[in-house]
Amino acid sequence: MGSLPSEGQFVTFSLGAETFAVPVTVVREILDHEDAFHLPDGPHYLLGLRDVRGQGVPVIDLRLRLGLPASDVTPHTRVLVLDIPLAGRLLTLGMMADRVHEVVSFRAGEIEPPPDIGRNWRSEHITGVARRGSGFVVLLDLASLLGEGDLAMLPDAAA
Repeated sequence: MGSLPSEGQFVTFSLGAETFAVPVTVVREILDHEDAFHLPDGPHYLLGLRDVRGQGVPVIDLRLRLGLPASDVTPHTRVLVLDIPLAGRLLTLGMMADRVHEVVSFRAGEIEPPPDIGRNWRSEHITGVARRGSGFVVLLDLASLLGEGDLAMLPDAAA
């Protein structure tokens, strides 16, 4: 699990009924969905490559990466193009989301650590949880989500 962020701005998006967020500092742009060029033998969540301003960018289905069922593409489906500092380099990656909402700010004290459920569970992809209205926003740890084992399976489009 990554360190708990103290505060900052985050881009919020949804996968089904759940809301997630990533730091605004890693979001290069948000694009409408379009089909990606499929690559053979990639991980199940790798949709393929997409041209982003002349650069081949791998696109992942975040729902599949998190173990959720795949969803249908809708007019609200978006791809967040991210520049993630990882393993001494900058990984450029597209991440498909069901819907992108807004940029929100969380102040110090509004972000809690992942909940303790009394036993071990796979919370290493979560840096924290913040309350938003009557629900919660899960803050993703992108470095953990795309660990070294997964990086070896992605094309080196960021080089």
